[in-house]
Amino acid sequence: MFDQNVGRWDQAARITIGLVLLGFALFCPWAASFGAVVTWPSGIIGAVLLFTGLTRRCPAYRLMR
Repeated sequence: MFDQNVGRWDQAARITIGLVLLGFALFCPWAASFGAVVTWPSGIIGAVLLFTGLTRRCPAYRLMR
């Protein structure tokens, strides 16, 4: 149905980095002290990386073809 365009190493990196960024945004008191300037971007980027890693589909890769 949908083609998977993210390889295994890329998938592992995306899931790992996505979880780290989400954890940073949600649980790091240092990030919370900076407020939305740090927490929102790291949370959004982390969620996108985690989603693309779990589904193995990246829309940006499709645009580059």
